[in-house]
Amino acid sequence: MHTIRLNISDSIYQKVIRFLGNFNPDEIQVIQENRNFLSIQQYLQDELNKVEEGTAEYINLEQLNHDLESTIKQYED
Repeated sequence: MHTIRLNISDSIYQKVIRFLGNFNPDEIQVIQENRNFLSIQQYLQDELNKVEEGTAEYINLEQLNHDLESTIKQYED
């Protein structure tokens, strides 16, 4: 599957969305790029950059277990 980004004029936006809705969901999926989507996309890109640059910080299983237990305790009550 391929991904494309389009800048669509407000005057034809609804027509384009209606047209795309004619396709089977297995063939095409419309992804709305709202602020939340763009924020998550930027976060993931930053994390990938850290991995590629060798500056990413990793934790071991013991630290992960400790962090998970702390989070669970925080929300148990």
